[in-house]
Amino acid sequence: MEVELLTQQEDLARRRVDVASIFAEHHVGLVRLALIMVGDQATAEDVVQEAFERTCAGRVRLRDADKLLSYVRSAVLNGCRSVLRRRATVFRKAPPYEPPVWSAESAALLGEERREVLLALRGLPGRQREALTLRYYFDLTDQEIAETMKINASTVRSTVTRGLAALGRALGEES
Repeated sequence: MEVELLTQQEDLARRRVDVASIFAEHHVGLVRLALIMVGDQATAEDVVQEAFERTCAGRVRLRDADKLLSYVRSAVLNGCRSVLRRRATVFRKAPPYEPPVWSAESAALLGEERREVLLALRGLPGRQREALTLRYYFDLTDQEIAETMKINASTVRSTVTRGLAALGRALGEES
């Protein structure tokens, strides 16, 4: 009887996982994360949409509603990695992928410094770019980044340190 009650409570908790509220609150931020990773708006939106579709379809298997956002972030990063792998396969012999040229309006709004930082960020290896984006754009802690990227917190710290050093070199700053 007690086992049956626990399974019913777990079943109710699983059903309470509200993917729609996570979508409403975090969709824009996750699209921005994907945009930084893949370089174009349409693909970024597709990656986030697919991540939420898969999350919604598999929400019965989710055991902890508190970790839903971390799960969705991981799904978005994995989707970005898949897109970048497919691009690398398709364009292996073609020139490397160049992000779309910014429009005159957005270039004026972004400012020269911000564009330089984004270009330098795109030149970093994927893991460093992911770690720096999650740290400084989303203000996540080492532990949250580790859960999202599925690596250790100490690896996050070393990756961020190396990424900052590489970003500084790319921007011509002295340490």
